[in-house]
Amino acid sequence: MFKIQKNRKKLIMMVTILFIFSLFISYNIFFRNNEIDALSKYGSRGNEVTQIQTKLKRWGYYNGSIDGIYGSKTQAAVRYFQSKNGLTVDGIAGTKTLAAMGITSSSNNSGSSSNNSNDLNLLTRIVYGEARGESYTGQVAIAAVVLNRVKSSKFPNSVAGVIYQSGAFTAVSDGQINLTPNATAKKAAQDALNGWDPTYGAIYYFNPNTATNKWIWSRPVTVVIGKHRFCK
Repeated sequence: MFKIQKNRKKLIMMVTILFIFSLFISYNIFFRNNEIDALSKYGSRGNEVTQIQTKLKRWGYYNGSIDGIYGSKTQAAVRYFQSKNGLTVDGIAGTKTLAAMGITSSSNNSGSSSNNSNDLNLLTRIVYGEARGESYTGQVAIAAVVLNRVKSSKFPNSVAGVIYQSGAFTAVSDGQINLTPNATAKKAAQDALNGWDPTYGAIYYFNPNTATNKWIWSRPVTVVIGKHRFCK
């Protein structure tokens, strides 16, 4: 009788240990998967990595293959992008880096409201960086050009893609996009998102007092607002 009870205790103990071990494995798998979903880093694979590579290659930060594998070249490109855009330079495409690229993380299910918030933030920053000394209409016009480019087949199809396209905006190249924008810039960006386009469909603009590119002078002008000529 004593032997049976002893064996029963051993069996219960073994079952308990196996149950705890299975919980630990399940917990570890669950949180490892969530960690992978939450960010892309060296060794990651999948659609999110493909999006990162595609965008960075389009913008001139990445010259490797678009293979969905987060290798050393992708890591270096992400670090380069981070260094140019005021982000923590760690080579990891976390929440803030993905937002700057216009990518909604696979762990983020907030949908269009999150995308709209990211677009407004980026538009506000580019407006402030490019045109904070211009009239209110002139500031709306800058945001409108960005949105017109998004609609055009000649440019990337996202706000982040247009803004961070290599060499597209002086404010990105010289870091002014990282300045803290004011409420006026945000309101101008929102008005552009709401549909106000004082440029009449322009996809380019330039300051005739500082422009050195001969090609831009050949573009048909739609309107002049402040120091900027807007053209198609």
